[in-house]
Amino acid sequence: MKTSTGLESTNVPKVALESTVITHGLPRPVNLQIAREMEASVRAGGAIAYMMAVLAGDVKVGLSDAQLVDLAQREGVRKCSMRDLPLMKQTGEYGGTTVSATLFLSLRAGIPVFATGGIGGVHRGDMMDVSADLPALAQFPGTVVCAGAKSILDLPRTRERLETDGVTVLGWQCDEFPSFYSRDSGLEVDQRVESAAEVARIMQERDRLGLSQSILVTVPCPEGFALPQMEMEDAIEQAEASAFRAGVVGKALTPYLLNHLAEATKGRSLAANRALLRNNARVAAEIACAFSKSDV
Repeated sequence: MKTSTGLESTNVPKVALESTVITHGLPRPVNLQIAREMEASVRAGGAIAYMMAVLAGDVKVGLSDAQLVDLAQREGVRKCSMRDLPLMKQTGEYGGTTVSATLFLSLRAGIPVFATGGIGGVHRGDMMDVSADLPALAQFPGTVVCAGAKSILDLPRTRERLETDGVTVLGWQCDEFPSFYSRDSGLEVDQRVESAAEVARIMQERDRLGLSQSILVTVPCPEGFALPQMEMEDAIEQAEASAFRAGVVGKALTPYLLNHLAEATKGRSLAANRALLRNNARVAAEIACAFSKSDV
């Protein structure tokens, strides 16, 4: 597979961005708006943003604005996990990269930090339905900035799986594992961190020890946008019941649930999603800048 990169050759801080939040996670035209907002947040933080995607079979590490517009508006884009990457050149498809694919591609391109909304995990009701994000986090030594795992998942089992796989989970100025739309979950993080310099030092020590797992930096949804956990639980139960009645399964399930939640919360879940994506991009830029310094 051909990989197109426009990476700076110097030690400029870089942040990778996951594109499935644009192709599958958000409705139009909000998806294009938030993609631009995330890139702007990274730039405002002093780093360069590289949106990962597959365009006509070729991996792209960084998109032009015209390419971003095309991807955000295109129909039939494939949700591209790591397993799909070897297939894309042959099919010539367009793909939005998931956490697993973005993590692999970002490290291959020399980008140690990437930002997303929430990671995938263990699905509710089926312990065998596990996102490819989790084994990727256990296999590749990146630093992923997120708002925890998507709240439509089984969060306790997802948190347990991260522990089992040796993934270090940090709480960005918090003591609990965020539950995406909500700031708390009742689940602990491995360690609270207050600054990007702390995260950078932990990254350096991970690399010095030769550990292969990712570091997960979990950032709570900004106050003023976060929703109460119990309210979201009620809305999720209703969304799951609706999906069951409609026979929605597989890759179509997550977009269906997210759309249902947006309706049930009168758009507040969408506003929270948008706010946390911007905030995660900002935090990722801070970490990338700290890690790029030789004296952290």
